[in-house]
Amino acid sequence: VLLAYQAVWRAGGIVTPVLPALTVTELRHVLTDSGARIALVSLETADRVAAAAEGLAVQVVVVGGPAWVELEAAAPGMIVPRGDGDVAALLYTGGTTGRAKGVALSHGGLAVTGLSRQGVLERSGITSLLIPLPLSHVYGLLNAVCRFHASAPGHLVLQGKFDAADWVALVAGHRLDGGAVVPSMLQLLLAQPLEEADLGSLRYLTCGGAPLARALVAEFERRVPTARVCDGYGCTEVTSTATMNPYDAPRPGTVGLPIPGVSLQVVDDAGAALPAGADGEVCVRGPGVMLGYWQDPAATAEAVVDGWLRTGDIGHLDDDGYLVVVDRRKDLVIRSGFNVYPRDVEDALLLHPAVVAVAVVGRPDPLVGEEVVAFVQLRSPVPTEELLAWGAERLGSYKRPREVHVVDAVPLTSVGKTDRKAVRLLLADRT
Repeated sequence: VLLAYQAVWRAGGIVTPVLPALTVTELRHVLTDSGARIALVSLETADRVAAAAEGLAVQVVVVGGPAWVELEAAAPGMIVPRGDGDVAALLYTGGTTGRAKGVALSHGGLAVTGLSRQGVLERSGITSLLIPLPLSHVYGLLNAVCRFHASAPGHLVLQGKFDAADWVALVAGHRLDGGAVVPSMLQLLLAQPLEEADLGSLRYLTCGGAPLARALVAEFERRVPTARVCDGYGCTEVTSTATMNPYDAPRPGTVGLPIPGVSLQVVDDAGAALPAGADGEVCVRGPGVMLGYWQDPAATAEAVVDGWLRTGDIGHLDDDGYLVVVDRRKDLVIRSGFNVYPRDVEDALLLHPAVVAVAVVGRPDPLVGEEVVAFVQLRSPVPTEELLAWGAERLGSYKRPREVHVVDAVPLTSVGKTDRKAVRLLLADRT
């Protein structure tokens, strides 16, 4: 995959990675919206992508297939020059308008963010990494790309699909000294006999994508005493990473300091900067901030103001500049490190002929961070199993609801919007 990314960039193209879990409908939107011309796919996903590409000017190339062999045998083409401000990647993330939006990331943003992140790690001589994250997700992509910008020699081990026992064996077998995980992976690793494995080479793990419990960190570090877990903060729109807890000076309860080149400020509702300790909206500026939402200038102008990305997350800076995130976007559900926008799930369930209204919220879950829960208002009785199956057919595996509750009426605010606070109270009453 990394070689394919590099080939596309050298040819002057834009990489548009997608999660294998997407449905045909979701894949077709990405292919159409991005204007894709070539889709490089695995044998396992070839039929689904071909169905999504039907009628579109997209050549589907199966890795290892005849067209792939033909590409490999072709004479090398010219390397197309690209500047720091040119689009390198489009990463599609769920949108509150009901459709996925392409986040345009630049060559300069990927390179500088990767180099800055790697610089934080290289201070401790850490050069070999285990990445069990999909390279279609910005966290996995950035962790992998940063190896191309490391100033010290090293190597990268990719785990195609996370398996806790296999992860332990890879660290021990390759004598790896670093890696990246999400909190749910850390939770699964704690179920392994870590003390029985030779993990003495492990120096650090970065952890992101979802809130990280202090107790989880303390337990992992107790059982693997050579390792330090350094959490951070970011999102797709800032090329994954805005802050990291420094290896040599972590501060528990925070998500660290801005990485080199990144500026942070916390602002009030009017956009004025707030002093240390005061909660407000977290804003980020730096080379990793997206160029914009693909072909959506209105959404871009709303998200990026005077070069500052308005994250919608609530937090504060302490006296030393460490960031404390106290709340996330009130509607966003983060399951296993992946963003799930309630509107995407609600729109899929609303297609069911018996469904009148839907409200989706997240329920805290110790394994995946948050679980997707839907409250539905029906016009005629339907088994919840049917609604769960309906969602599973139309949504990627990380998006589909695992719980459906039937209510007489979905709570609404005085202006007719879904009252998610009231929905969360309903959820609390049922747990």
